[in-house]
Amino acid sequence: MIDHVSVGVRDLERAARFYEATLAALGLSRLVTRPATIGFGKAYPEFWINLRATMAPVAHESGTHICLRAKTTAEVDAFHTAALASGGLSDGPPGLRPHDRVRYYAAFVLDPDGNRIEAVTFPSE
Repeated sequence: MIDHVSVGVRDLERAARFYEATLAALGLSRLVTRPATIGFGKAYPEFWINLRATMAPVAHESGTHICLRAKTTAEVDAFHTAALASGGLSDGPPGLRPHDRVRYYAAFVLDPDGNRIEAVTFPSE
């Protein structure tokens, strides 16, 4: 249903370093580099960061977040670890999150600009 998503960042190079490390844990890499935008993906750019030098940090209360699919719980763990090592903040450590309809394993991070990014997988056991 969704072809790609993008987030605004105040410092493109800082964000590129963060996302290169964090998204690599999920098998995504930098595919496109332009003066004010960088696209990451597996076969084509699915996740973009766009320079917005004068934007304010994203308010945590905005309610907006982007969730990326991981293949395994180990990928979710690696995503979280890489994000923290690259200047991000934890907004929910890796763990099982049982709910009424679905059981999933996820981690939430804030990038250096406050964008909330989640990695999720659906373990069978």
